Amino acid sequence: MSSCLFCEIIKGNLNADLVYEDDQVVAFKDINPQAPFHLLVIPKAHIATLNELESEHKELVGHLFLVAKDLATDAGYGQRGYRTVFNCNSDAGQAVYHIHMHVLAGRILGWPPG
Repeated sequence: MSSCLFCEIIKGNLNADLVYEDDQVVAFKDINPQAPFHLLVIPKAHIATLNELESEHKELVGHLFLVAKDLATDAGYGQRGYRTVFNCNSDAGQAVYHIHMHVLAGRILGWPPG
């Protein structure tokens, strides 16, 4: 595996505006926010794309969603609404090949997404 931006953040070699960390995941503010509230929730385990997920990752993926829900709710968006997004590969807009969930809120989010 070549150098992964998110693995470097997890190791503490790169700065990020961390808002949450536990033994499985970290969450931080997106450096190019697309909404007033835009976090990335990532597993500490390096998994390049959703296509690499295996049955052993079920609990980890569920944990990503629970952390996202808690962070959005704590920020006041639980009832107002928020969006979670995973991009898989380049045609879908994945730029960093380490799975990550975008959590967006704080403005009206149109449908269909761009």
